Amino acid sequence: MTQDPALTVNAWRPARFMVIVAHPDDADFGPAATAARWVDEGSTGWLVCCTSGDAGADDWRQDALELAATREREQRAAADVVGYAGVSFLHQPDGALANDLALREQLVREIRTFRPDAVLCVDPETIFYSDGGVNHVDHRTAGIAAVDAVYPAARNALSFPWLARDGLEPHNVRRLYLFWSNRPTTAVDTSATLERKLGALRAHASQIRHPDQLEPRIRDWAREEGRLIDAEAAEAFRVIVIDEDESAEESEPEAAG
Repeated sequence: MTQDPALTVNAWRPARFMVIVAHPDDADFGPAATAARWVDEGSTGWLVCCTSGDAGADDWRQDALELAATREREQRAAADVVGYAGVSFLHQPDGALANDLALREQLVREIRTFRPDAVLCVDPETIFYSDGGVNHVDHRTAGIAAVDAVYPAARNALSFPWLARDGLEPHNVRRLYLFWSNRPTTAVDTSATLERKLGALRAHASQIRHPDQLEPRIRDWAREEGRLIDAEAAEAFRVIVIDEDESAEESEPEAAG
């Protein structure tokens, strides 16, 4: 993706963060190197996959349940490489993900259980990438569902009140980090953790049959984004600040309201 050259170097790190994606492997193509860096620096991360990727096959004769089980195993192995504390699979339909109340309740339950300071998800406004290509509808749907779950549902006492009765009190997520965005505002230096991202991607053997052909492209993308902040490698994000705090470093971030 073509990036805005006026990116700041990200200087804020959440103590707890959650990555919400549509499919197994999305998080590893996305912010895996950032997640690995934050974990190395003391953060605790959790990964949520809305689907189990049961439609991710080239052969229509592939058994969908077997594929889902395979992809969940691959994602758990990849999550271990990155360093997540755990992975949740919501078992929504691959290729038919809907931003409805059922999915939002599942995501609010995940958020109120783990209580992250930041949520990382796909920028739902990215339909067409600025340098070509179409963003998968499930990616966009998972992104907007994550945003809607974060604000206002997870913090709203009267959203899914039965969750609070079960002990899951409202929780305020402080920031959104939107990846695969055409309008990034900041970038995380991932020079020290790019290899972990590549290792996580190798775990997805059912989807990435020729990792030796993919890895040069991943390195090129990381180098391109790194160049914008004078780093060897980076991952870029559009950051939305919901609740300000004294440790905020980014210049002129977007604010939710």
